[in-house]
Amino acid sequence: MRRFDPEQAMVETRRVFGEHGGVVPSIERSSTFSVLEPGTMPEIFAGEKNPEMGGCFLYSRHFNPTVNVLSRYLSAMEGTEAGICTATGMGAITVTILQICKLGSHLVSSNTIYGGTHAFIKEVLPEMGIESTFVDPTDLGAVEAAIRPETKMIYVETMGNPKLNIADLPALSKLAREHDVKLVVDNTFTPVMISAKELGADVVLYSLTKFINGASDLMGGAVLADKNFIFELMDLHKGRAMLLGPAMDSRVAFDIAQRLPLLPLRMREHSRRTLAIAEAMAEMGVAISYPGLKSHPQHELISSLVNESYGYGGLLTVDCQTLKKAEHLMSVLQNQEKFGIIAVSLGYYDTLLSCPGSSTSSEISEDEQRKMGLSPGLVRVSIGLSGSLSVRIEQMKRALIEVGLAE
Repeated sequence: MRRFDPEQAMVETRRVFGEHGGVVPSIERSSTFSVLEPGTMPEIFAGEKNPEMGGCFLYSRHFNPTVNVLSRYLSAMEGTEAGICTATGMGAITVTILQICKLGSHLVSSNTIYGGTHAFIKEVLPEMGIESTFVDPTDLGAVEAAIRPETKMIYVETMGNPKLNIADLPALSKLAREHDVKLVVDNTFTPVMISAKELGADVVLYSLTKFINGASDLMGGAVLADKNFIFELMDLHKGRAMLLGPAMDSRVAFDIAQRLPLLPLRMREHSRRTLAIAEAMAEMGVAISYPGLKSHPQHELISSLVNESYGYGGLLTVDCQTLKKAEHLMSVLQNQEKFGIIAVSLGYYDTLLSCPGSSTSSEISEDEQRKMGLSPGLVRVSIGLSGSLSVRIEQMKRALIEVGLAE
């Protein structure tokens, strides 16, 4: 296990106090900001100055003080120079891809990614003259074979949605550098657990809606990278984040920033509980996938990537083979055992259950789902923090027996 400590990195970041000395940052709700000297404004619009480069705040779609605080905290957590926050995770993904890939570009993408990302890459990018090739991210030979002279990016999720396959980030980073392309990594499933930047990613993306926020009440996204790329995104003339306008609201940024210090504690507990439930299911002979189990085909790989003490994450999957049986299992877990809630998303403090093939991966065609090995009966379980762990294990066991997945 690696020893980079995101928790300590966040602690060592200079804390921002409130306007009147409060121990929490102030919420700056102003949409526009005063400029003390008239000559500063044209310098800001020319891209010569910004709040980080001798200038000041101009407009909250450009930079906002409260949103900047959250961006700084997240950058410290990930070990990047800078970052920006967006209104949603898809906002972070789309502006990053469009900033790097232009007309005539090509990107290589993992075939196990969130359905919305898959749809954007496959359906929308071709309308902009950007081509793509989907590959198995665990097959480095296939990734390299897909790279063309016009390729600008390799796009992967650290832990693939929904199969929980693991991307070998150091190897992919080496490959990206050999071919002079950017490695862009969505690390939504594994915050603080795995430090994608430390492992070679050029750009790290998050849906803050999930584990980082943790309460399923807010949406947000983040792009974390070197200062040059962040300033490109926020350029008033060509910056995709500035011109497409996926700005985060300052009140949302404040709420997420207040929850961020507890993220390491939450991830440890998500991991502890998920491993215990996964081990109990494995003992029953259930077709379970969890990276923390030695039976997972990439257990050794993820063990070499995770930061010490954070575990293997809060997600597991169980293959029920058919959609009918998957729906039966989810119904029993929710309505009979009160084990969790049937809902998309993940990272909530209560357990969430979904069948990706007919929900969050439904944008991917059935043929492509078969090629990527996504079973129609796969149930993704985001293990929460609520309830007695021993009771949760017994509830899961009874449900598995009830639907015929175990004896």
